[in-house]
Amino acid sequence: MKKFFLLCLVLMPVFFADAAVGPGLRLDTTLRLDYIFSGTAADAVIALDEMSCFSGWAGRVHNLDSVAVRGNGQISMADASTGEILYRQSFSALFQEWQATEEATRVCRSFENVFLMPMPSSKVAVKVELYDFRGGVSASAEHIVDPDDILIRRLSAGPAPHRHLLRNGASSECIDVAIVAEGYTADEQDLFYADAAAAMDAILGHEPFSRYSGRFNFVAVALPSEDSGVSVPLDGVWKNTALGSHFSTFYSDRYLTTLRLRRLHDMLCGIPYEHIVILANTDTYGGGGIYNSYTLTTAHHPAFRPVVVHEFGHSFAGLADEYYYDDQFSEYYFGDCEPWEQNITTLYDFSQKWHDMIAAGPDSAEVPCVGIYEGAGYQSKGVYRGFPDCRMKTNSAKGFCPVCVRAISRMIEFYTEKL
Repeated sequence: MKKFFLLCLVLMPVFFADAAVGPGLRLDTTLRLDYIFSGTAADAVIALDEMSCFSGWAGRVHNLDSVAVRGNGQISMADASTGEILYRQSFSALFQEWQATEEATRVCRSFENVFLMPMPSSKVAVKVELYDFRGGVSASAEHIVDPDDILIRRLSAGPAPHRHLLRNGASSECIDVAIVAEGYTADEQDLFYADAAAAMDAILGHEPFSRYSGRFNFVAVALPSEDSGVSVPLDGVWKNTALGSHFSTFYSDRYLTTLRLRRLHDMLCGIPYEHIVILANTDTYGGGGIYNSYTLTTAHHPAFRPVVVHEFGHSFAGLADEYYYDDQFSEYYFGDCEPWEQNITTLYDFSQKWHDMIAAGPDSAEVPCVGIYEGAGYQSKGVYRGFPDCRMKTNSAKGFCPVCVRAISRMIEFYTEKL
């Protein structure tokens, strides 16, 4: 019995950080807050749905009171007595993307959102803010969380079948990434584990992830689905899958997402995770990545490897798409404000982007330089990227451009170093 107890003490830090992180917070328990974001193109409401908690904390232990980038929204936790910020996280939400669609001008819809925070040791004020495309607050909500509240549901760990693909250390030292199965039946579990390993290898095969590979843990979570494959509404195909994902999100054929975020997080309870990559068991091309929410991509299309890396650039590092269309989109980025994404600019405040990286030498087709190239963020005019090609622009690019490499490096350091 003593030998077993000592073994548990050795293994426990691999999964969760120590209980103490700083004044007002404890890292032996995770507070999970579920919200509903609802509204139309013109308005938004943030409603608290449920509070719950579970043992352990797999999030960051450094820079808790700050964010790496602004995001399209932020959630913060402040001491209820002093107002001191204890924890803050930035994010994007599918609801905000939907607000820019034509449907949002005539229908009111709601979307699930789940946030994980360290459990406070005393009463705190939690505040959620959503930002519009110019960075202004479009909706906000604030409420008190008492850690002794008897209605904070305690979730028991009943995790799905899973396999650790890479373990470099404790969650307090590493970034935990869960790769989750969608549309794989129980009989296809081995296929999923092989696909998950391929996804991890693709991500870690790109700079700067390869350089920082020792700061990551990867776990593959084999959620079983009743049906094999995922729903393709355009073809009239609807599947019964673990996360209910489907193509044609917002009637965009290639946009593959899930709206079942509560179900996703329920299934992961008991497994250390901070970032989520969902693999869909299909060869139909598509995917999506939402900053600090999840990546979802198809595992059996020939472009699987570059696409999963591209989408992880969205969900992990908050990078923007660098491609654009001839029929110009204009509802996302405006010339009188600077985008928060670190790999695009409107030149409104270029000094905070890659101004210091622009090379003095001449640019050429053979040896391109970091510079200012018009066309990014879905817009052919008025939005600029830093390099001719990049993983955030095309699937054929060799990798991330220097601007994105620096942005991702800074994000990894934000999670794993005290800045």
